[in-house]
Amino acid sequence: MRTRREILLGVGALATSNNLAAMVEAGLPAGAVATAEMLRLPGKLPLIKRSYRPPNLETPREYFRDVLTPNRAFFVRYHHANIPAVDARKWALQITGPAANAPAGFTLAQLRHEFEQVEITALCLCSGNRRGLFQPHVMGVQWGSGAMGNARWRGVRLRDVLQRAGVRADALEVAFEGADGPVLPGTPDFQKSLPIDKALDPETLIAFDMNGESLPHWHGAPARLVVPGWTATYWLKHLTSIELRNSAFDNFWVKTGYRVPLGRFPGQSRFATQESVSNTPITDIIVNSLITTAAPRGAIAAARPLDVRGMAWDSGAGIRAVETSTDRGVSWQAAVLGKDSGRFSLRPWSAHMDLSQLKGAVTILARATSNNGTTQPLQAIANPSGYHHNAIQTLEVVVA
Repeated sequence: MRTRREILLGVGALATSNNLAAMVEAGLPAGAVATAEMLRLPGKLPLIKRSYRPPNLETPREYFRDVLTPNRAFFVRYHHANIPAVDARKWALQITGPAANAPAGFTLAQLRHEFEQVEITALCLCSGNRRGLFQPHVMGVQWGSGAMGNARWRGVRLRDVLQRAGVRADALEVAFEGADGPVLPGTPDFQKSLPIDKALDPETLIAFDMNGESLPHWHGAPARLVVPGWTATYWLKHLTSIELRNSAFDNFWVKTGYRVPLGRFPGQSRFATQESVSNTPITDIIVNSLITTAAPRGAIAAARPLDVRGMAWDSGAGIRAVETSTDRGVSWQAAVLGKDSGRFSLRPWSAHMDLSQLKGAVTILARATSNNGTTQPLQAIANPSGYHHNAIQTLEVVVA
């Protein structure tokens, strides 16, 4: 287990304007701004601290200017402070459960050499990303816009591993356990489950490499679950065991935590075995975007065009368009989409904006539209836990 002293090693503030701006992102509650600082975990660059125990740190906006988020700058999210350093040489993944034909176990070497290796670029996005921007504010980690990261994940298909144990016809869910755990007795262990069809999706992985390197400690070493298109609550880290179940998994983090009101977000994949009459587990990432261009210092000359850049994403349908507006949404102009790195990846966009007819304070809006027809709303959809904040992005400038 990492001690608090180890976690705090290297704490220090970065005096760059970009990092300071990230720490005081407009709309965050005063308490989140007052307690924010740049914290360096072992092996990481300084990130924006949202809590010490457990360590929850977000990525400064400057690292989203490239499609892949560097491992050392990738956000860190834990529910419990007991985070063991797992010895990969002794690690083994166990597969059990009433819906398995026979128990099975695999070492890391076996996963690397006995199964087909696959690679996918996918966004890992915390369900509560931008929670701190909701009005009125809701409880939970007061994340800004940096509780996400895009990486190239390499591993094996979860489906292939499950099939070695034999998947019975009555399988309903697959449950997952990780090595991290609660400090206090009685605190619910962080475990998750997936519906059987999502577990058997060929793009759901057990990953052990991240951006060409072995999975770092803070991101689930030696192996983690990667569930492209679904929020990061399902991307269980430090994976130790898998259970094939023929009944719904009874766990706090599935039955109580990470749920949204039923019907509030239309088009979401169903998790039918865990639905209630009023709510349902959160599943798909929804269409969203981020402006990565920093607000210019001082006034901009009207004769000088402004280049605005950013990233857009959705659950895997793909980004159809990104548009910008300088008249608060009365009219919209198409931005240019950059390279497509895969349907689960961040998609770059850019807009060359003519400011010659503008003067004074100008709010630039940016919105993304998915191939499934959904578009970012002007206001985030209210829900008790502050999930799925995807309101249209803004950039404030002054034109002289």
